[in-house]
Amino acid sequence: MTFNPEPITPPVPSRRMEHRPVARDRRAAGSPRVHRFRDSLALSESFVDAEWWLPLYRRAFPTMVSAVAVREDGWAQRGGIDRLLTLSCGRTYTVDEKVRMHDWPDVLLERWSDEARRVPGWIQKPLAADFIGYAYAPAGMCLLLPVVPLQRAWRQHGRKWINLYGTRSAQNPGYVSVGVPVPRHVLMQAIVEAMVVA
Repeated sequence: MTFNPEPITPPVPSRRMEHRPVARDRRAAGSPRVHRFRDSLALSESFVDAEWWLPLYRRAFPTMVSAVAVREDGWAQRGGIDRLLTLSCGRTYTVDEKVRMHDWPDVLLERWSDEARRVPGWIQKPLAADFIGYAYAPAGMCLLLPVVPLQRAWRQHGRKWINLYGTRSAQNPGYVSVGVPVPRHVLMQAIVEAMVVA
């Protein structure tokens, strides 16, 4: 589910997906970026109270009565839960929030959290969250990605996407994380197709 002002035509599940490489900004194709945990944590925490989160959640869930940020370290935070949404009927949803600092035309799916040790990234490992809230900060826009179909789409298409779109590495102190930049329209169509179980 995409939240932005323009109407969106949903992908047609009966069509086969076209996989084509996407041109990326040349600055992204250079040497791996160096991430510092404290800087990344501070950046992540700075967006917890970003003014665009609540309006986006209200648009997605019109009967929402609360959206509580999970700030304390514990099972929920370690399971990838950043936000607990409660609807007026009592139903709750959990969201793992991810923020991109540029309006890239793709979703960077984290394949390896630590490549050398083969620690799975969030696209491969079991998650406690119902949704990935994948936001593009400059646009104040979010993709609300349902975790189960998203990860099924990865299992169905991941190898093909790696071959077509390549990978992006981020050098962290002591480890390297690796992601696959999948174009948004390709990923959204794959998620719709992953909801069909035959």
